[in-house]
Amino acid sequence: MRTAIIALEDGRWFRARAFAGEGEYFGELVFNTSMTGYQEILTDPSYHGQIVTMTYPLIGNYGINREDVESAKVYAGGLVVSECSRIPSNWRSRVTLGEYLERNGKIGVDQVDTRAVTLHIRTRGAMKCVISTIDSDPDSVVEKARRSPGLVGRDLSTEVTTPRRFSWPGPHRERADFGLVDAAGSRAFRDLLQGFPRGGYRIAVLDCGVKLNQLRILASLGCELEVFPNRTPAEEIIAGRFDGFFVTNGPGDPGGVPRVVETVRRVIHTGLPTFGICFGHQLIGLALGGKTYKLKFGHHGGNQPIRDLRTGRVLIASENHGFAVDRGSLPEDVEVTHINLNDGTVEGLRHRRLPLFSVQFHPEACPGPHDAVHLFAEFLHLVAGSDNGGGKGRTR
Repeated sequence: MRTAIIALEDGRWFRARAFAGEGEYFGELVFNTSMTGYQEILTDPSYHGQIVTMTYPLIGNYGINREDVESAKVYAGGLVVSECSRIPSNWRSRVTLGEYLERNGKIGVDQVDTRAVTLHIRTRGAMKCVISTIDSDPDSVVEKARRSPGLVGRDLSTEVTTPRRFSWPGPHRERADFGLVDAAGSRAFRDLLQGFPRGGYRIAVLDCGVKLNQLRILASLGCELEVFPNRTPAEEIIAGRFDGFFVTNGPGDPGGVPRVVETVRRVIHTGLPTFGICFGHQLIGLALGGKTYKLKFGHHGGNQPIRDLRTGRVLIASENHGFAVDRGSLPEDVEVTHINLNDGTVEGLRHRRLPLFSVQFHPEACPGPHDAVHLFAEFLHLVAGSDNGGGKGRTR
């Protein structure tokens, strides 16, 4: 085991031991409150550019399996835990957490007071961080953290988007480093999806860092998906005569991708029924004339309380974002549909004329509760009932 230094840009540092990885790893340090789901969190492209601290004290106890991945590789820059379990116990486990991080070229550290790390971030805010196993001088590592790039203004979405257009389901299969992830669907959601509308609709997906379960759920509902890189011109999407438009989650600052915002703006103003999640929600907010801003420490975890203002119902949802839509900047024809009950931030939007809505949280979960999975059905109802989208491109 190697000693590691966790250094923050404000001068605070922690000593830990590295159970995986060697060298120096840069990113914004955030904390995640999920008790399980570390495999899904690590492979969520939204965590690109970040180092994740898990608040639950024991991580790695069920190992790593072939099924619970949300992309083809680990995107989080590193993992900070109180204690890493070195003896996983689960019938699906194939490798340990440490082995998985090593294979993906990432760092994992433990034997650090993650309560102190979390309290510091909650008080001072998420900040630039370096974890080093090769520099034992804390002052030196702190200076490296100060000089490292932050998230504001950076286009991280383009670094994680698909390099080429592909169909889902289809011949495309994501390859993990130890097996294949099939497009057939998520077993955890099969019962939940019973009774939901089935389509045969053709949906254009703008990939800003998609989680696989978003594709699995839409495919399980009978949709045929065409997934586009985020740099795709709006004209190419419009020319496809799709039934709906889906804008995915992704990492970084939505203000750092103005050309993607313009693509979204041009597509939604054709009247194509649209659904956006997380980063996609923020892009839609910008495309409609709103503004975004950086949250102090963001929302990362599987237990965020969300109020649906239309019904008064409270959902418990999974979230991972460091930016939010500014409610006061939205035009009059945009309605706020959901808010976060912890801090009152915007969690959902609906346009009063255009057939579109978006949410800041993750209705596809993985990890997290399934309270909001019905939003995929709402999207298909929107597609089916739209004069501009539903039926034009249906395949059957």
